[in-house]
Amino acid sequence: MTPKSAAIMGAKNGSPFILVLLPFAVLFGVLANQAGLSIEAALGFSFLVIAGSAQFAALQLLTEDAAIPLILLASLSVNLRMAMYSASLVPYLGKAPIWQRALVAYLNFDQAFAVSSAKYQDEPDWSISAKVAYFLGVAAPLATVWYIMTLVGVLVGTSIPQEWGLDFILPITFIGLFAPMLRTLAHLAAAVTSVVVALFFADLPSGMGVLIGAFCAMIVGVLVETWMEKREAR
Repeated sequence: MTPKSAAIMGAKNGSPFILVLLPFAVLFGVLANQAGLSIEAALGFSFLVIAGSAQFAALQLLTEDAAIPLILLASLSVNLRMAMYSASLVPYLGKAPIWQRALVAYLNFDQAFAVSSAKYQDEPDWSISAKVAYFLGVAAPLATVWYIMTLVGVLVGTSIPQEWGLDFILPITFIGLFAPMLRTLAHLAAAVTSVVVALFFADLPSGMGVLIGAFCAMIVGVLVETWMEKREAR
């Protein structure tokens, strides 16, 4: 597999997510417009942060006049999963040149990670350059769509009817991304734990219930994985 072929394959495999990103990015642009952000601020937000869920969380807190430290903490908490994504990619991309790793780190969002990590598991013999090219092939078109449609959302502003209900796109995106990755008992246990705990703490402010659910899910996942390994070793 050449890097060029890998990049083309990545673009092809990531293309279905464009349909999801289109309304999602427009929605962010619309909400940014309604929150009073200028075109430059909204585009800078998408270009620098390039993390939809964190951007929505920060935007919501901005509209509620929350303190800057709380906004930063909430955004960081929502994006903590990126640290796990990065750690998971080290075995595949850890030996790539530093500028390539920096580019991958910038473009390491949900869709790019999910599609690429699944491909790496199926194609462990690919070269480092092919793996990097595949990742960038997935991520670059999606990032470009995110920037452009953010601009469209800001420009159309409040002309989009609220009854369209575009806010359902966020949960649909996450379900579509990660449901196919629940392949082991540990994955399923972690997923069920996160749902139950997050619902139990749903009334906590600033999305703290989701964070607690994620923390509990990680613990349960590790415990189940450890139990399974010990059971197989017997």
